[in-house]
Amino acid sequence: MGSCLSISLSCDAIVSRCWDSVFGRVRYVRKLQENLQALTTSLQELKSLKDDVQREVELAERQPRLKRLEQVNNWILSVEALETEMNQVIVSHSTQEIEKLCCGGYCSKNYRSSYKYGKKVARKLVEVEALKSKGIFEEVAAESLPTALVDVIPSEPTVGMEPIFDQVWRHVEDEQVGMIGLYGMGGVGKTTLLTQIHNNFNRTRNDFNLVIWIVVSKGHKIEVIQDKIGEKIGLSSGVWKLKQQHEKAEDIFRILNTKKFVLLMDDLWEPVELTKVGVPAPDSRNKFKIVFTTRSEEVCGHMDAQKKIKVGCLTWDKAWNLFQKKVGKQTLLLHPDIPKLAEIVANECGGLPLALITVGRVMACKKTPQEWKRAVQVLRRFASEFSGMGDKVFPLLKFSYDNLPSQKVRSCFLYCALFPEDFVILKDDLVYFWMCEDILDEYGHVEEAKNESYHIIGTLLTSCLLEDEGDSVKMHDVIRDMALWLACDLGKEGENILVDTGAYHAPNVAKWNAKRVSLMGSGIKSLDETPRSPNLLTLFLRGIFLKRIVDDFFDFMPTLRVLDLSENVLITQLPTGVANLVSLQHLNLSKTGIKWLPEELAACARLKYLNLEHTFKLDYVPPNLLSSFPLLEVLRILDCGSSDRIFFYSEETMIDELQGLKHLDVLSLTVGSSSCFENLDSHHILVTCTLTLCLKGEDYGNPSSYLDLSPVAMANMKHLDTLQIKRMVGVYSTWITRLENPNRFLGLQFVEVVDCTNLKNLEWLVFAPNLIHLHVYGCSKMTGILGLNRTETTPFAKLTVLRLSKLPHLWRICENPLPVPFLKKILISGCPVLTRLPLNSSSAQTSNLIIEGEEKWWNGLEWEDQAARNAFLPCFRSCK
Repeated sequence: MGSCLSISLSCDAIVSRCWDSVFGRVRYVRKLQENLQALTTSLQELKSLKDDVQREVELAERQPRLKRLEQVNNWILSVEALETEMNQVIVSHSTQEIEKLCCGGYCSKNYRSSYKYGKKVARKLVEVEALKSKGIFEEVAAESLPTALVDVIPSEPTVGMEPIFDQVWRHVEDEQVGMIGLYGMGGVGKTTLLTQIHNNFNRTRNDFNLVIWIVVSKGHKIEVIQDKIGEKIGLSSGVWKLKQQHEKAEDIFRILNTKKFVLLMDDLWEPVELTKVGVPAPDSRNKFKIVFTTRSEEVCGHMDAQKKIKVGCLTWDKAWNLFQKKVGKQTLLLHPDIPKLAEIVANECGGLPLALITVGRVMACKKTPQEWKRAVQVLRRFASEFSGMGDKVFPLLKFSYDNLPSQKVRSCFLYCALFPEDFVILKDDLVYFWMCEDILDEYGHVEEAKNESYHIIGTLLTSCLLEDEGDSVKMHDVIRDMALWLACDLGKEGENILVDTGAYHAPNVAKWNAKRVSLMGSGIKSLDETPRSPNLLTLFLRGIFLKRIVDDFFDFMPTLRVLDLSENVLITQLPTGVANLVSLQHLNLSKTGIKWLPEELAACARLKYLNLEHTFKLDYVPPNLLSSFPLLEVLRILDCGSSDRIFFYSEETMIDELQGLKHLDVLSLTVGSSSCFENLDSHHILVTCTLTLCLKGEDYGNPSSYLDLSPVAMANMKHLDTLQIKRMVGVYSTWITRLENPNRFLGLQFVEVVDCTNLKNLEWLVFAPNLIHLHVYGCSKMTGILGLNRTETTPFAKLTVLRLSKLPHLWRICENPLPVPFLKKILISGCPVLTRLPLNSSSAQTSNLIIEGEEKWWNGLEWEDQAARNAFLPCFRSCK
């Protein structure tokens, strides 16, 4: 009986529990609509409560040293996490679950699904109510203990960078400056400098309350930058990282907008869209600050940097100081020859801190002069083989090469490595090299090729892979070494080059199987072997002491396009083998001792560029030779030995031959008198080409001939770019008072007047509104430069350089001060009675004007007032 009773009770319990379970499930289904409505209402109340707490927190944190309580921050994060989850629960499934209900909500078409959903809704309702009950705080923020504004980042000391550090810090403290860009080549110390700026916030009194440091790097993503900033401002939860980009941006903006923050961004390769990140734009009102580093000046422009500061290489004394620190005094004092050798090694680093540190550490254990001599040899000839250069320095610099926008730009960069160390490369020379090579051969017009070339040069300059030298560029020694390392590494891809600028003997002919070869500046005296170079495009033999080239030297160079033999004064003739250069497009024979041009040169029918400038000994050019070059676009015969006879005085002059060159676009030439221009109208080629013209008397010791510029002016030579007038007794014009069009010299930019003994002024220059460079020398009777201005134009409005020398009677330049906003240099020597410059306190708007002259002359200058003298006093440089 007892056992039966026990079983009976157990059955009752089971039945009861089953009933409760079934009823509970029914309750979840039956109350689904009611609970869902309650959850929606309760969730909205929780959101409102969170917004109220959030506003209270933000108001509190605007107070100095107040920080939100941890429990408050955790509650806000919990609410945000629940909101995300609720959106999925309510929005994603509510409609379809309600549609499953039937019988007035007491039953469901899919009972199991409705039960599970109803249970989830009921539980979330409990969670929401619980969070609401916990969202009542007596205080939301408390005064935080004083802490360091930043965590100090370990860093190398900035040896030699103190001046630029001070400059950057002054801008950090300047409330009118919000965005600062630091740019420079790789390895120059930008990251080290930014690190020191970061650490200085702990050492210096300031009123910033948040400093953020992030590394951006190449190929950045907005979300990654947001996560890095979020970690610095307390938005680092896993839930927050799952938010959408625009939601993160709103959160970051909300918090940063309540701070006085500094954002330091290292290693930008592309512009960062700060609005998408959520960073408020700095201005003088909010006093926010953003400082970033980049290798590209262009990035500074895209980032709207108010201050762009170039971080350059170290000057010699600072570079030597850094190098000595890395080598150590103990090593330097081991042998009396080591210090001098160490200076040579340090100099090979070109002031680049990364190279100085890398090489210095390697040399710290080199204890004999022989080891130091070897280091010099390796760095000069095979820098990539020096320990640390090929595996540390060059790979870091290569990032800049890899980031160039196209293979065309990369090829142009590698082309610049053909020139010797510290070589100043004319930008226009690069234009003509690239135009005639396969790099820019798609451009059929000089102007188009020039525009594209200057764009490429600008890209390389803003990428800090070239250095600007006005109308020229230079390549830093270490950058050049990296380029040569790259060219060797890329040999399989067709970019291989052979460069030997220090050789005294021609390379073995087996090494000539390269795309480009440069022996510029070497000591080679003869080329006696015949190389086989089926792929050779460029051959540089400029300035190497060549006396002889074997006749068959060019026999196996069928693809050669560029040949530069300039500055070889000992070469008197070309080998007959030039006839085999059927692909040649660029030939430079300037400043050579060539006496005649061979008839075989006519075989180079594809020639586009021919330079015979300063070939003073040239006295024979075969008739009809130039007409053999129907594609010729550039012809330079300035100071060509017998240009007057060849071009003007023979029965069938070559000037008439030039008329048939339909593609000729650039021409430079020298003539002996203005009589050559009596029939300019018949020489259409002189009027339509971009022209460099030199008018020169015959006898240097006894200037002769009077020059009338009227034919030149009346011919309307609008493309005349450069005008040189040398050794003429006087220069006059009869057209100044009757000229209908005052802009006859609209294209004229460079003027040089030398040894014109009776010349008293250059009043015709008022008709050259685009003049940028003026040099006047040795005109003993000149009293002024400009006369009264009879035109509506402002003379010298674009002038950048004014050089006046040996003008003993010059007492004025013009009547009144001139606005010369682009003026960069004034160089005065041998002008003892010139007592006034055309300047006043407001005329020169440029801050980097340099005035060079004798100390005595400067002290005797008269000024409009003391303010004018004070304005230009810092510009003066004494020349001895």
